[in-house]
Amino acid sequence: MKKKFSITPIDKWFDNKGKRPLIIAGPCSAESFEQVYQTAKELSDIPQVTVFRAGVWKPRTNPDDYKGAGKKALSWLQQIKKDFNLYTAVEVLSPAHVEACLSHDIDILWLGARTVSNPYSVQLLAESLKGTNAIVLVKNPLNPDIKLWLGAIERINNSGIHNIAAVHRGFFPFESTKLRNIPKWELVIDLRTLHPEIPVICDPSHIAGNTKYISAIAQKAMDLCYDGLMIESHIHPSEALSDAQQQVTPATLKKIIHTLSYNYNVINDIEHLELLKLREQVDSIDSQLIELLSFRMNIVKQMAEYKQQHKIPILQLRRWHEIMTSRIKQAENLQLNTSFVKSLLEIIHLEALRILSDEHNKNL
Repeated sequence: MKKKFSITPIDKWFDNKGKRPLIIAGPCSAESFEQVYQTAKELSDIPQVTVFRAGVWKPRTNPDDYKGAGKKALSWLQQIKKDFNLYTAVEVLSPAHVEACLSHDIDILWLGARTVSNPYSVQLLAESLKGTNAIVLVKNPLNPDIKLWLGAIERINNSGIHNIAAVHRGFFPFESTKLRNIPKWELVIDLRTLHPEIPVICDPSHIAGNTKYISAIAQKAMDLCYDGLMIESHIHPSEALSDAQQQVTPATLKKIIHTLSYNYNVINDIEHLELLKLREQVDSIDSQLIELLSFRMNIVKQMAEYKQQHKIPILQLRRWHEIMTSRIKQAENLQLNTSFVKSLLEIIHLEALRILSDEHNKNL
């Protein structure tokens, strides 16, 4: 029998019943009191923003990157909470972080993707949360593993925490794409189908990795009836010490929020959730196919340069025969229509020959 989590609806967390979506905003990192205070001051002028977020301890890939201001930043957030009537949110990575945040009246704690990817770390945090009334956000793990994600939520719920939401921040791509992380919307639809009681918040900043995509991703989340958004906002993004390219100014955030349309009836019909999930899978695969085609053609350009430098003919018939034979065999093993695959390969090959020829002529 499927386990049902004991989770409080997101609109009952605070005194903002009926206020949906929940908007969480603030800088990637707390850098200085002036930076967080001025950012919060401007965000407080946006009525939809309820929670101010800031990274205090940053688990950076590169050890030389900025790691956040640390514990001293918690008192900055206390001041912001007092002066601007904003709830506060901080990422925690250890029981010591949990203790420090609770002693500074931080309202929301979130578990980052790296932490959620490690069940042992999640269990330690869950144990440190026992007996508290904390609100906990659980970001998706780095890889698209719904069981790992649900396992982290279950551990937190088992510790007696009922104010929980899943945060969709995208999944690490195998190859670089225009987005920092692959959304895989269909996986979140799957999660919501299995557990409609779990609120879901979207983090467009980490999915996008670039401010120009944030608005579209936020709207997509609203179209799928997400319960909230977590968007990184910095008073001076170009001067940010971490993730500058994905942080918007408070003024830009205000515009984004005002342009969003909300429709909470889109997926109320449970019968069509499966169709919606399948469509999202197709969209995700198509996007990755196009990205891969782009990578392939960029490699063809590199091959063109190499061939010209070494006086190698553009067309290598033996190589082309090897490609066709091996790919058709692979298609057969995957039970694909080999005529279709052959036609597709021929179209790709013709485009590759065109690029090779153009690059060759350009360098004559």
